[in-house]
Amino acid sequence: KCMRACSFTGHRSIAPSHRDRFIPLTQRAIEYAYSEGCRDFYVGGALGFDTLAAREVIRFRMFHPDARLILLLPCMNQDERWSGSQRSAYEHILSSADEISYIAENYFDGCMRERNLRLAECADIVIAYVGRSRSGAAQTARMAESLGKKVYNLYPTLEEK
Repeated sequence: KCMRACSFTGHRSIAPSHRDRFIPLTQRAIEYAYSEGCRDFYVGGALGFDTLAAREVIRFRMFHPDARLILLLPCMNQDERWSGSQRSAYEHILSSADEISYIAENYFDGCMRERNLRLAECADIVIAYVGRSRSGAAQTARMAESLGKKVYNLYPTLEEK
């Protein structure tokens, strides 16, 4: 199988009712992408879903050392307004990444959209957590679908009681 890629897109907050099933479902999605030949896992580095997805890829890599965590970040200073605990989680992810790529050195209007487009373009499979259609995550999922990529949205599964 040729090297394939998987990217993640999702909201900055996880619904409280989803939290208990969220991690196992994300783990299964990563395992599925890996079984489909994905070895490069691209994460956008935002708070919420991106942070959790990156952590799970780091954990997964302990058992599958050929899996790579690649951070595709909008700008170098995206964490400047984050809290101390958010920053320390981010630092851990940065230090654990196999590769880090930045859209821009400094924030500009449109760097998030550019990052989202790159996440959509580079992936064969997109693992999403999208419950609101007017969001950057939904935009990324739509871009991926329009490029013919497979998008798996975890949100509807988590909504099932």
